Amino acid sequence: MFRATNFSELIIPDFPKQGLPVTLITGFLGSGKTTLLQKLLLNAKGQKIAAIVNDFGSLNIDHQLLVSVDEDVLELSNGCLCCTANESLVETVYEILERPERVDYLVIETTGIADPIPLLLTFLGTELKSLTRLDAILTLVDSSSFDVTHYRSQAALNQIQYADQILLTKTDLIDAKKCKEVEDAIRSIKDRIRIHDCSFGDIPLSLILDLELTPKRESHEIQELKILASQQLFADNFMVFPFQSQRPFNLKKFEYFLNFDLPESICRAKGLLYFQDQPETYIFQLSGQRFSVDRFPSKRLLGNQLVLIGRQFNSLELIQKLNNCLA
Repeated sequence: MFRATNFSELIIPDFPKQGLPVTLITGFLGSGKTTLLQKLLLNAKGQKIAAIVNDFGSLNIDHQLLVSVDEDVLELSNGCLCCTANESLVETVYEILERPERVDYLVIETTGIADPIPLLLTFLGTELKSLTRLDAILTLVDSSSFDVTHYRSQAALNQIQYADQILLTKTDLIDAKKCKEVEDAIRSIKDRIRIHDCSFGDIPLSLILDLELTPKRESHEIQELKILASQQLFADNFMVFPFQSQRPFNLKKFEYFLNFDLPESICRAKGLLYFQDQPETYIFQLSGQRFSVDRFPSKRLLGNQLVLIGRQFNSLELIQKLNNCLA
C-alpha cells in the first residue's frame, strides 16, 4: 500500500516537467491491470512513459512480472521507465519528476483493493497539483465475474463510481447477452460512462493516454473527498498474506492445496513459484475460482514468492498448509 507522507515537509524544486499528464489504472483484484500496463509499455511508439507499480502486498511481484528484474527502477529498451512505489506515492512521483530524461506520460497501476479517492486527493489536494495533470482514471472490470454486488467491496464500487472510463476485460469468456448485462450493471452505478473492450490488454493508445477526462474539482469538492476517504479507509476488511520460502513446492501437494485446502474467502493470489524437479520458475495467478500456472519468461528464481488476498481467513492455518506443500 502507499504510505502517507507529511506533505508540509516537502520542498518543491523548479521541475521542468510541469503539468505532466497522469493516468491511473485501477480495477478490482484480477481484472487485468498488469497485462494492460505491460502492453502499454511495449507499444509506447516513441512516447516516453513512466509507470509506477504499487507493491502487491510486501512482495514486489507485479514489478517483476512487468520487467523481470529486481531493481526498483528500470529503463526499458524503448525509453520507458518502470518502478515501484515502495514508500510514498508522492515521493516516487517526485523522483520521476527529478529525472533529467523527458517523460511524456506517467501511468500508475494500483492494487486491486485500492480505493481511488486517496489517489485522487494525491493529485488534486497536494503540491503535486501544480506539477502534474490528472488526465484520466481508467477502471478495468473483469466481465466474466462482475455482478451488481461487485464483490461486496466499497473500494470496487468506488473504482467504477470515480472512473472516467471503463475497460472491460475477459469478454472472450462471455457471450453478447452477458456482456450487455455487465454494461447495464456498470451504468446503474455510473450513468453515461465510457465503456471499451480491453480483452488481453489490447486497446489503442488513443483510448488510454491524453484523454483529458478527469474533471477539475473545487476546494469544497476536494474537502468532501477527504471526508469520504477517512470514512471508508477500512470498510472492506481485506487481509493481505505474503508467503516466501527458499524450498521448492511439491507440485502434487500444491495442486491438492488449491483444490481442497485453499480457504473459500481467498479471492486473489499471485506469485512466482518453483517446483521440485522443475528447471523453470512459474507465474501463478488465481482470480476467484480460476487459476493458471505459466512459465516465467526470465531467469529462474530460486525461491517462492506468493501473495494471497481475502477476508477473515486464519493466517497461521494458511502458513501450515503452505508449508505442508513444500518438498
